[in-house]
Amino acid sequence: MTTKRLPVTRIQVGSVSPAVLVCGDPGRAAKMATYLEQVELLSDHREYHLYRGAYDGRDVSVCSHGVGAPGAAVAFEELIAAGARRLIRVGTCGSLQPTIDSGHLIVVTAAVQRSGYGRETVPEGYPAVASLALTQALLQSAAETNHPYHSGIVLTRDNFYAGVATPYTPDYQVMSQAKVLAVEMECAALFIVGALRDVETAAILAVDGNVLDTHESMATYNPHQDIVNAAIEVEIKIALGALQRLEIGD
Repeated sequence: MTTKRLPVTRIQVGSVSPAVLVCGDPGRAAKMATYLEQVELLSDHREYHLYRGAYDGRDVSVCSHGVGAPGAAVAFEELIAAGARRLIRVGTCGSLQPTIDSGHLIVVTAAVQRSGYGRETVPEGYPAVASLALTQALLQSAAETNHPYHSGIVLTRDNFYAGVATPYTPDYQVMSQAKVLAVEMECAALFIVGALRDVETAAILAVDGNVLDTHESMATYNPHQDIVNAAIEVEIKIALGALQRLEIGD
């Protein structure tokens, strides 16, 4: 009997471990997979590249989800349908605070929803909140490093390169005054899906620039700096450490 493959990601039902690290970039998923032993590439359809292996003897999967909430939500939904029960986003973001610099890390507690995906999926005002235990495990794992990190709320939005101002366009200065730490494009979708499907979700993000005064631009945006790459390496280790910490306690 042929095991079912899910329609968009082509992930095979039952092939995903309960613990999953997710990220936007398939290249970063491949990098995360190098931290695993006995790793296999299980699927590479569209932007969704799925690996499975072991970390310190514990089963871990890694999957890329692409850019933006709608496509990422498809990955989260199908990963859960295929077996995921804990998902940690290991991503990047743009700082909205003058004291948070490139290379810093942010452990996300919740996300301000400014995405079309959120408006279509849950009632207005529905909170996008990370799971407490998984977030606490990330914080404990981060505290064991010497790397600068912060914890708090981020903004999730759909647009990367600016269009014209509309009633839906977030004001970065206002968000900064409200103590929103950074902007990114997928955390709210992850937290919403987790709440709807009763699975644990959390996120840790590496800061790849400050967009408070100079917004996202092809001329200025450079996520490939050495300091950012080094931070990504650290956040991968923090995320794996958080999963290990929770599984020991289970």
